[in-house]
Amino acid sequence: MGAILALGSALFYGIADYAGGLLSRRADPTLIALIGQVGALILTLAVAPFVPTPDLQLQDVAWGALSGVGTGMGMVFLYRGLSHGSMSVVVPLVAVGGTAIPVLIGVTLLGDRPSALAWLGIAFAIPALWLISVTRSRAGATHASGAFDALFSSLGIALQYIALAQAGDGAGLWPIVAGRVAASIAILPLARRTLSGFRNLSLSMVLAAALIGGTAALALTLYMLAAQLQLTTIAVVLSSLYPVIPVLLGITLLREKLTGRQILGLIGAGAAVGLITLG
Repeated sequence: MGAILALGSALFYGIADYAGGLLSRRADPTLIALIGQVGALILTLAVAPFVPTPDLQLQDVAWGALSGVGTGMGMVFLYRGLSHGSMSVVVPLVAVGGTAIPVLIGVTLLGDRPSALAWLGIAFAIPALWLISVTRSRAGATHASGAFDALFSSLGIALQYIALAQAGDGAGLWPIVAGRVAASIAILPLARRTLSGFRNLSLSMVLAAALIGGTAALALTLYMLAAQLQLTTIAVVLSSLYPVIPVLLGITLLREKLTGRQILGLIGAGAAVGLITLG
């Protein structure tokens, strides 16, 4: 069940990143990220009181808030990268760091001990995501525009994953709520210069940004539940396979070209899912 929840998280993350990337090319990326987090906050606040919360602790809220700081950083730099970079490069590159760091912390500090098959799946997943993120130029292998934004985003996503996995099983959705508050606060100083542009956004764009944030919050909720049912390392790796969605959508809908390396990476990602699920 944990693997299914983590893969569901990957699906909704992928959809949110694809839609957010398109919207960030039409409006200021930081402003889109802020609206998304506010929209997610409204949604989670509406739902949280109806979710059982048998054992909510202050530390659960604190871990959720720390996770939200990572989310804010991750989303701002992700959308900045997507606003001027290739979707099939930026998103997978974010996932490489966002996966590798939590896996390292999970094994060395949290005591995670994946099975042999799961380790093999992890061994496939991380280089697969790397291959997906690499493009070719006449000068050789290179990273497309947006790579530096993707690097900073991956650090925020890693913090998001590790911190949220520490929330207790009985905390309900309140760690997610705390995270959305913290994410909004973290983004606000970066968005001050662009808040004046809010009035230039159409109502449809504002609603779209809010819906994208709600979709990402759903993905994060599924990840939190997955991390409660299985090793953090496994939940992170499966949830981090979300780049497959925007890469495929970028190829089919945006006509972005796929290289041989990226095809190999997608095959490796599929193998990783199978091995980790079996493990």
